[in-house]
Amino acid sequence: MRLVMLILLSLFLALQYRLWLGKNSVPDYWRLQQEVTRQQETNERLRQRNQLLAADIADLRDGEEALEERARNELGLIKQRETFFRIVPVKN
Repeated sequence: MRLVMLILLSLFLALQYRLWLGKNSVPDYWRLQQEVTRQQETNERLRQRNQLLAADIADLRDGEEALEERARNELGLIKQRETFFRIVPVKN
C-alpha cells in the first residue's frame, strides 16, 4: 500500500511540475492569452485606420470637393480669379 501511495504521489508531482513549469504550461498559456489580446487591439486600430483611408480614397475618386480641398490645403493651390489671404498671428 505504501509503495502504491509513493508511486501515485510521484506521478502527481511529475504532472504538477509539467503543468506549472514545463513546456506549454499554464504561465505560457496566460502569456499567450495576453499576446492575443494585444494583437486583437492592434488589429482593431488598424482596421479603423483602413476604414478611414478607404473612405478618403472613395471621397477623392467620387467627389471633386475633397480633391479641391486637398489641393488647397496641402499644395497651396488656388483657382483662377481667386485671391488668397494668409493671416499670420502676431507673436508677443
